[in-house]
Amino acid sequence: MRALLAALALEPGRSVTRARLVDWIWGQQPPADEVNALQALVSRLRRVLPDGVIEADSGGYRLAVAPDAVDVYRFEHLVGQARTAEPAARADLLRSALALWRGTAMADIAQRDSEAFDATVARLDELHVAALGDRVDADIRLGRGSELVSELTELVATYPLREGFVAALMRALAEAGRGNEALTLYQRTRELLAEELGADPSAELSALHTALLRGELGERAESRRTNLRAELTSFVGKDGDVGAVAGLVINHRLVTLTGGGGSGKTRLAAEAARTMLTELPDGAWLVELASVQAGGEPAQAALTALGLRDQPLLGDARGGEPMDRLIAAVRERSILLILDNCEHLVEAAAAFADRLLGECRSLRILATSREPLGITGEVLWQVEPLGLPAKEADPADAGSSPAVRLLRDRADMVRKDIGSDADTLSAMARICRALDGMPLAIELAAARLRTMSVDQLARRLDDRFRLLTGGSRTALPRHKTLRAVVDWSWDLLSEAERGVLRRLSVFSGGVSLEAAEQVCGDEAFAGEQVLDLLTALIEKSLLLADGEGTPRYRMLNTIREYAAYRLAEAGEEEPARRAHLAYFVELAETAEPYLRRAEQLEWLATLSAEHDNIGAALRGAIAEGWAEEAMRLVGAAGWYWFLSGHRAEGTELSIAAASLKGEVPDEVRAMAYTIVTVFMTSGPGRDQYQAQEWIIEAHRFVQRSGYRHPMLGFVALWERMLREPTDFLPVFEPLIADDDTWVRAQARLSRGRLRLTLGGDETDVDADIEIALAEFRTLGDRWGISSALAFLADRLAMRGELARACEHYEEAATALVEVGASEDAISLRARQAQLYWLLGDERASTEAMAEAQRCADGITWPDTLAELVVAKAQLARRRGEPDQAHQHLATVRAMLGEEGMSDLSRARAMDLYGYLAEDLDQARAHRTEAFRAAVEMTYPPLIAEMLIGIADLALRQGQDEQAVRLLAASDSVRGTPDRSHPDASRIAADARKRLGETAFTEATRAGQRQDWRELAEITLAS
Repeated sequence: MRALLAALALEPGRSVTRARLVDWIWGQQPPADEVNALQALVSRLRRVLPDGVIEADSGGYRLAVAPDAVDVYRFEHLVGQARTAEPAARADLLRSALALWRGTAMADIAQRDSEAFDATVARLDELHVAALGDRVDADIRLGRGSELVSELTELVATYPLREGFVAALMRALAEAGRGNEALTLYQRTRELLAEELGADPSAELSALHTALLRGELGERAESRRTNLRAELTSFVGKDGDVGAVAGLVINHRLVTLTGGGGSGKTRLAAEAARTMLTELPDGAWLVELASVQAGGEPAQAALTALGLRDQPLLGDARGGEPMDRLIAAVRERSILLILDNCEHLVEAAAAFADRLLGECRSLRILATSREPLGITGEVLWQVEPLGLPAKEADPADAGSSPAVRLLRDRADMVRKDIGSDADTLSAMARICRALDGMPLAIELAAARLRTMSVDQLARRLDDRFRLLTGGSRTALPRHKTLRAVVDWSWDLLSEAERGVLRRLSVFSGGVSLEAAEQVCGDEAFAGEQVLDLLTALIEKSLLLADGEGTPRYRMLNTIREYAAYRLAEAGEEEPARRAHLAYFVELAETAEPYLRRAEQLEWLATLSAEHDNIGAALRGAIAEGWAEEAMRLVGAAGWYWFLSGHRAEGTELSIAAASLKGEVPDEVRAMAYTIVTVFMTSGPGRDQYQAQEWIIEAHRFVQRSGYRHPMLGFVALWERMLREPTDFLPVFEPLIADDDTWVRAQARLSRGRLRLTLGGDETDVDADIEIALAEFRTLGDRWGISSALAFLADRLAMRGELARACEHYEEAATALVEVGASEDAISLRARQAQLYWLLGDERASTEAMAEAQRCADGITWPDTLAELVVAKAQLARRRGEPDQAHQHLATVRAMLGEEGMSDLSRARAMDLYGYLAEDLDQARAHRTEAFRAAVEMTYPPLIAEMLIGIADLALRQGQDEQAVRLLAASDSVRGTPDRSHPDASRIAADARKRLGETAFTEATRAGQRQDWRELAEITLAS
């Protein structure tokens, strides 16, 4: 049975034929009825094994177990893995494989006359001995020879003619300082080979004997295995990189660390090498190339680093050229050379590394350079700056970021009173961000803290090249100041590369290839393409390429500031800035028409990528007084700012540009004024009176020169609304008949909204909005679609069709988020949350409010955030959670302060306080403040909302008829009843119950006729 089980186990999971099993078990003497005999044996084996382990098929039997369950399979698998592994891993794998052996193969199986069985045993024994030899060889290479003397002595005694064990024991004895015993072992083995086999020792054993005689083998002290110096400072922030780089070096023979000056390439290489010393029998050696002049010989520097001058310390290297001597010295050694600072002689370093690796198979090279060596087999590791804290990170998180940790560590070395309070950590975070997380720059900054506070240092980094000059006296000259670090890289550039780098400094937030070609292309670079120069700058670590798809190029802040200095020094600043401005004016003007069409997402993404450049170009034009270019850019980029949620920035820049003096074409100036008007009149409660002067001037220029841009058609409407606030509808007629689809759709949307909110007239409002929606859909303008849907949703909600309204709000909010106008989606989601609550769907209400909060997370406008918190307070009050509502209102006050609250936020907050106040006098005071704020805004929907609150006050005061009159006035101001307002429904129901139907109807008619201001003042004065 043991023989049968062994035969099946040798091929786990596979069927073994009956003939092979019979041959294995009975060999030359099979039974007369071998089939039945085998079947009987299988049956007996099945009784002692778990059910189902032995399976039969048409040709034989199978052991149904996973291969890993069989020691022989696991042993052979581990040995196979070890063949391609590095010495340390190979030794561990072989040790695991050998641990599976318990003695001689098949020792418990007594088989006779079976050649198949005998051949298997012989094969397994040979594998076992070979694995022993391989494991011993791996340990020898790892410098563990002196620990193996006893084991190897036993192995040589068991296998005296296996020269591999003899060679290993000779090496082990030599490393243990027992060289004479090693020589005696060789002599004894030579005699035995001659006596037993009539043969001489192998060439390898003879070479080992010769090396012993020359004294080239012996004890290797740790001090002989590296020249890496002990560091005086801790290694901060890149612990993960150390292991990653060491792993690359283990698996690849040439690894190059690339990165900008001061990024920490040398320190990272040294730290990685230090962790590998136990796996490098012949050590790790730092070859400093910074002092080698261009055209110099790297080989001589390597010989010096290894301690090889005229004497052979690591091998037979007597005389000859430095490269030949070096190769002879390290040819058979498992050694790591760290070639540090290769960039200034990169071609010589590449040729050096290529030849050395080609002739020395156990050698590995770890290089540091600002650009790759560029030879076959090179693996690159980009040394990134230290991780920076996010701008919004709290002080504790900022303090734990790698860059700030390094600054704190080095700061503690120069003074002990730095502190770790929130202000200090925030200032440190600003310093590290300004220095791009570059380790050397941070260390130079820390040195300045001997004589400056952290806050002073943070404020003075605009002049970083003068400030950061306090490097170590023992550092390389180019590491003593930040300026010297960048000068070293600059000096290695060609004139064409310098020209491109200078011009790139005018960009902000990265640069596309097309922009770089237009702004940096110059006849001075004849014969060299900008793309090739960009590639060269990337390879030299002065430029970074970001993005998974089409790359964008950017510089670190330090490099950009340096390049800007060089640009001014070369007298090229104005032409470069004009070229930069011209490119982005053209780009924005090309994109602008598509922002009102289906292609808007693509073009919004394009402009978003260039957002910083557009802002920088415009600010530069404003500062220089380039009026025409500035206004052209405002006119082209204005709608992008509006759609993508950059309205504060758009307002600031458009006003600054439109205020410039100078000769500007009428339509260009009119368009800039129009963009100012769009920003000043957008948002609830804002109207054309806030932009009165801009509208009048825009209208004057349009009248004088005509217009081509579709948005300028609305200037006449705004001007008419200023002159005749109640007679503006006729101006819509030419707009609604315009050839431009967007103009027609926008005109219908505006007419419907203004007719209802300003005139209280519902005539054709729904038809206008439905047509506008259809035309916006035809265009694919998501902002227009959203605006129309939101207006229709408001109408549906007022009519009580809450579910349909929520569907419209959903589509409208989704469209807004697509174009990036998340701030506009906040109010839609908050409104959706309130309607879902009215529908009794708490889960949907909670989800909608959570979505509103997600939209708000990227918004910085306090008023917008306050509106959301007020909406949360309203919902909490309606849910019967007054304490929660009060907390939200307190948040609003803390967020804005009493003086900072807008009329909209004040009106709605005070309205809520009025509902929450139990004391009537307090409620009246809140209602009065809310009403005054709403009147100041002159926004009818808000006034209508406040009138409902005053109706609640009237009801609480027992003035039921007055409450009904106020509700009717609210509907008149709004232009339509609002069935989605639960307080209006509650007040109406309570008043009808008290008054009766007749009195209720009469009060409603009276409220429709009476002036709403008078009704409100009467109630508030009661």
